[in-house]
Amino acid sequence: MSLIKFNKGRFPWNNDLVDFFDRDTIFDRDFFNFEKSLPAINVKEHEDDFEIELASPGFNKKDFEITMKDDVLEVSAQKSDEDSEEDKDYTRKEFNYRSFRRSLRLPKTVDDSKEVKATYENGILKLNLSKKEEASKKPKRKIEVV
Repeated sequence: MSLIKFNKGRFPWNNDLVDFFDRDTIFDRDFFNFEKSLPAINVKEHEDDFEIELASPGFNKKDFEITMKDDVLEVSAQKSDEDSEEDKDYTRKEFNYRSFRRSLRLPKTVDDSKEVKATYENGILKLNLSKKEEASKKPKRKIEVV
């Protein structure tokens, strides 16, 4: 007996409505897509340092936890807001919970003995990591194709 992988695209009636009832595809959808909850990131390399920017609007400076260990930079943030309103027999309660954790493996050229500068302004967390002195940028050279 051999196993054959089921090809969902083979049947024309296999649209999104039918997929909703298929247990295997429910968990593949955006509901469990953790990458969408991760902040967008930009990494810039300068001559003397690396600049890392994380788009994380809605947080405060105190919400972030930034650690560096074994050439791994980990940035996490957690925030919860709760608002309640009571009126006679009516209670309305709204809450919001946001969090993320992002880890980056750092290159060997990062000087982990120097202080990491972190600033948060207008929803952008900016980190500056110094480079080791011996990691100066080598000049660009042209390679000819033969």
